[in-house]
Amino acid sequence: MSKIGFIWVGKLKESFSKDGCALYWKKLSRFFKLDEAMVKDAPGKLPPADKNRKEGEGILAKLKPGDVLIILDEHGDRLTSRELAKRVRKWTDAPNQRPVFAIGGPFGLSDEVKKAARHKIRLSDMTLPHELARLLLLEQLYRAGTILKNMPYHHD
Repeated sequence: MSKIGFIWVGKLKESFSKDGCALYWKKLSRFFKLDEAMVKDAPGKLPPADKNRKEGEGILAKLKPGDVLIILDEHGDRLTSRELAKRVRKWTDAPNQRPVFAIGGPFGLSDEVKKAARHKIRLSDMTLPHELARLLLLEQLYRAGTILKNMPYHHD
């Protein structure tokens, strides 16, 4: 079974996020072996740029050899669900590597994380709260899995 990793900044706080992410995590785990790592939110007293840098250091520290970092970024590639499915197949079929999706905290991702990323994708042209972005990412990856397995979830 192919592996997919996730690096999240902060714990989910909203019940809709917790419930939705748990639902799609369970569904997605039928297709992939999933692993997640959590980076603590930077202290509230820090200025936004310092929070961003500290959380970025935490993200980079969680990467393992063979990980291919894929970030969610407003300037990333705009993909359809079918295009994402093709990329997921490519990323998960590659030997000795594991795609790892990272979503930053409220202040986004540091420049260091953006430079380390091999791929950048966007979920929307609009800015999304990071908890909602996490939920949407899991749903879209589940959708990609159903597309790859020719299951009747996605409708063109």
